[in-house]
Amino acid sequence: MRLVVYEMRGRAPAQVFNEKEMAGLGRQVATTGRLAADAIEKAIQALVRFRILCQAMHVGEIRVIATAAARYAENGPAFIARAEEAIGQPIELISGGREAVLSGLGVISGFHEPDGVVGDLGGGSLELISVAGNAVGQGASVPLGGLALLDRSKGSIKAAEKIVRDELDKLPQLAAMKGRDFYAVGGTWRALATLHQRRAAYPLNVMHGYTIPPRDAADFVKLVERADASMLEAIDAVSSARRPLLAYGALVLDELIKRGRPRGIVISAQGVREGLLHEQLSPAEQSVDPLLQSARDYNLLRARDPRHAAELVAWTQGILRTADLPQEPGLDRMIETVCLLSDIGWRAHPDYRGEQSMNVIAHAYFTGIDHVGRAFLALTIFHRYAGLKAGAPSVEGLRTLLSPVLLERVQVIAAIFRVAYLLSAGMAGILPRISAACVDARLVLRFPEDLAALSSDRVEGRLKQLAKQLGRDFEIGRM
Repeated sequence: MRLVVYEMRGRAPAQVFNEKEMAGLGRQVATTGRLAADAIEKAIQALVRFRILCQAMHVGEIRVIATAAARYAENGPAFIARAEEAIGQPIELISGGREAVLSGLGVISGFHEPDGVVGDLGGGSLELISVAGNAVGQGASVPLGGLALLDRSKGSIKAAEKIVRDELDKLPQLAAMKGRDFYAVGGTWRALATLHQRRAAYPLNVMHGYTIPPRDAADFVKLVERADASMLEAIDAVSSARRPLLAYGALVLDELIKRGRPRGIVISAQGVREGLLHEQLSPAEQSVDPLLQSARDYNLLRARDPRHAAELVAWTQGILRTADLPQEPGLDRMIETVCLLSDIGWRAHPDYRGEQSMNVIAHAYFTGIDHVGRAFLALTIFHRYAGLKAGAPSVEGLRTLLSPVLLERVQVIAAIFRVAYLLSAGMAGILPRISAACVDARLVLRFPEDLAALSSDRVEGRLKQLAKQLGRDFEIGRM
């Protein structure tokens, strides 16, 4: 049972509140055909609490959906009736096919041009559906959720293996996975990814967009499958209610990797709920880039003069174009985003602006970006504030996620920002009047007569740093 309250209906809304209750509704459905009485009572209590919380937060619109447990149980309709009374809203009992579509839309809403197959593992079922850009394919649903598998196998991993193989034999969606990404949705798979991050000492504690190579994932899930139950119970990184399901989630993922042969396992923190939200948007709203929208929101809320970012984009791109640097795929999008985020730390103490801004950006609730992109944005803003030579343990960790070419680009863009903010003080109207471009072997900065006094020793020092990053000499003059 989960309640998520969004700030608004939009392309990249912030979550105001997010709470879950592990009621275990799907615990015995596979063998008894019924929702357990204690699970029903726990669920009803949660819904009453959710209703009070929604009233306290003045939620304007509430949508409630029920999935596999209520769908498969013979006493599902009676439970839905009680649940509607508890929450005070009608409840949509969705089919397995619709659940797959909504999961696919959730991934589409959370990734930039996704291409692959979405797998949503819940307590009662597994949904699979292909996604490509903004389009979803035909979905399928099978009763392989963690609770259902635990129930059907009577707690035996060996028995569960046969059940999983038999169910997956029926699914044509697996053929669509070969050579494409597999987007893993659901709490059990996120818990497995958390363990994988801990084991690898991964430098970025963010789930959405975390990518595991198939061979690495296959080796890791086999380790989890073989692990003694008492060992899994001792893992403090995973909730106690989730731990008994880890081996079953690992088993399903292992079989999907063997059969589907994806190029990467990509963890998605977005699924059915976000798909339901995305479905309600107009086509124009759905086409908005969620990363750029989030960055615009940060710019509007935190920058000294939000108008400055657009001028910084043009100024930065002008220098980079004339520097004739190699083009990196998707870099223009990252440049626009990092310009929008470039002034979010000005309220912090000067000694801590770099690290604080880096941590905010690295761990922000951004979608439409992978972990390489997060590291790129975070490191650029760190060096914009702290200087090109500054470092810290967290900085070194993020650097491991970037290629040498991208690390070099981080330094160049940060150096541009350090010149631009010294000249403009973060205010609009200055940068468009100052020419900055690479001309032959020189980086040339030219001022109009009335702004010539903006040139100073500090400006010259920072321009020299930027020119060095570009492998050029520098020149300052008048227009």
